[in-house]
Amino acid sequence: MKKISVSLSGHQTSISLEEDFIDALHKIATHDNISVASIIQTIDDMRSPESNLSSAVRSYILRRYMKESKL
Repeated sequence: MKKISVSLSGHQTSISLEEDFIDALHKIATHDNISVASIIQTIDDMRSPESNLSSAVRSYILRRYMKESKL
């Protein structure tokens, strides 16, 4: 587990993710030519208030990879 610190809506926050998810997040950001913080901000804006941000990020990454691989 590793922590990523980002500023979301002007507030510093940290999320804990496994290194494989962090690597995948960086690959998505590079592919889309946007920052990791931008991706996390988008996920945070779209998630339900009951949802944990780290879980929402993992779900986003999984859905993205499934879509890209057309599973």
